[in-house]
Amino acid sequence: MNDQRRILKLIVCAAGVAVDVGKLVVLAQQRGWDVHVVATPAALEFIDVEALEQQTGHPVRSRYRKPGEPRSPKADAVVVAPGTFNTINKWAAGISDTYALGVLAEAPGLGIPVVVLPYVNEAMFNRVPFQRSISVLAGEGVRVLLGPGGFEPHPPGTGDSTRDAFPWGSALDEVRRLEMGA
Repeated sequence: MNDQRRILKLIVCAAGVAVDVGKLVVLAQQRGWDVHVVATPAALEFIDVEALEQQTGHPVRSRYRKPGEPRSPKADAVVVAPGTFNTINKWAAGISDTYALGVLAEAPGLGIPVVVLPYVNEAMFNRVPFQRSISVLAGEGVRVLLGPGGFEPHPPGTGDSTRDAFPWGSALDEVRRLEMGA
């Protein structure tokens, strides 16, 4: 049955809200997605790998496969949530030094819809490199969800208080809009 469902690659970065990424997995599965989690190496310290593997039925990937290991299936869509300052800036700069960044580096060029739900504080959001990165990615067709209906940056040091309000579902809503040609 999983072979007939659409594949969603969920890229998870190292941010406090990543502990709740299982919420997005549930929402995606309810919408018919076969979810494959790809974690940045730093995100492995934030997520419950075993629980996500049980939830999705797939291994959580954080490194490139070794020769002879099976390839991951091609994604029908990619969601980056939470997307961190580091990952967004490296991706926009063309850096592909982790498996997660490798997936992200290829996706726009393959025509795969990509939606990013950032998680940054106001100080990072207001930095010129971050603003430039958002612009670069948007220019390649990547949807970055910032502002009303997406993610709104929080004051530095207050991330824990915003965790419950993280808009996980908005990323899937945007993927749906992209699928409908919006």
